[in-house]
Amino acid sequence: MTKAVLMLEDGRVFTGHSYGKLGQTLGEIVFATGMTGYQETLTDPSYAGQIVVQTAPHIGNTGVNARDEESDRVWVSGYVLRDPSRVVSNFRAQGSLGTELERYDIVGISGVDTRALTRHLRSAGSMRAGIFSGESLDLSSEEQLDIVRGSRQMKGLSLSDQVSTTEMYSVAAEGELVGSVAILDLGIKRSTIEHMVARGLAVSVYPAKATADELLESNPDAVFFSNGPGDPEASAAQVALLREVLQKRIPFFGICFGNQLLGRALGFETYKLTFGHRGINQPVLDRATGKVEVTAHNHGFAVRVPGGETGEAVESPEGFGRVRVSHIALNDDVVEGLECLDLPAFSVQYHPEAAAGPHDSNYLFDRLVEVIKASKVKGA
Repeated sequence: MTKAVLMLEDGRVFTGHSYGKLGQTLGEIVFATGMTGYQETLTDPSYAGQIVVQTAPHIGNTGVNARDEESDRVWVSGYVLRDPSRVVSNFRAQGSLGTELERYDIVGISGVDTRALTRHLRSAGSMRAGIFSGESLDLSSEEQLDIVRGSRQMKGLSLSDQVSTTEMYSVAAEGELVGSVAILDLGIKRSTIEHMVARGLAVSVYPAKATADELLESNPDAVFFSNGPGDPEASAAQVALLREVLQKRIPFFGICFGNQLLGRALGFETYKLTFGHRGINQPVLDRATGKVEVTAHNHGFAVRVPGGETGEAVESPEGFGRVRVSHIALNDDVVEGLECLDLPAFSVQYHPEAAAGPHDSNYLFDRLVEVIKASKVKGA
């Protein structure tokens, strides 16, 4: 097996074996705690610019298949595993994970003590890192560390344009038409669109750089901001666009990055989490029902709502009325959802479309349908 090295920004080094393409890659290193759904993770555009560590020790046993892809390619900057499966054992498999990484030129490393690595990241926080194999191993440790420390940081980085569609496209509703949704693609996953069209919603998907006039040209019944990578503080244009949507009182729903942009549009701050939430086993409390949902996450930033910790409504600093923190993470009390009480707008920080599961939060797409129907009745 070919040697590979994982170099962290703080100088910590992990050695292992090359997995995927030989070469060099850089990115923010983060860990994902899901025991399944590795293909959905790899093809989630929200992971662009990141080296992903899988905490589950055994990855790749079910191979890969086209149906489980959340986009047209693998987006992670690098991949870190402990024990990649040597064989593929699933009737749906169309290829192996290692071959898939090579196909998309993803540099990875296996044989790493991912438990020790994850414990280090939980303590020190997410940071820049690099994977080196092949000819890049000719570099000294000092040279590798200089390369890592000279790479870009996630804070202040805008990545939506890199993962968004370049042209607008539409997907017809299934069954009886309920309404239309204009989607701003900041890194959308296919499952999100599938959930909407299955509920009778016709969707039009627009590039991240779309203007308000373009997004609202067809008079949609609702606007949706998708998940995506990068720092929400670097997305001023999308925040300004969303404020126009809110001013027109058009129903709005946002997921993940869309939740952060709603928070900023309402006048709240966003901040970088120490190591973020990534995985499919995160407990979230729905304050409206008192139920705890097991949810899928992928975010390194969050919204700060001063005064909203108890669930009491607070005033939007931008003048959009009362806002309530609708959901909170039970592990660390991070804001996981926002609800506007004087506007038809709501959002969640997690992923209700999670294809690999869990499916506790699928009801949020039904809530979007309810908001659209209520808005139509009110406007009639």
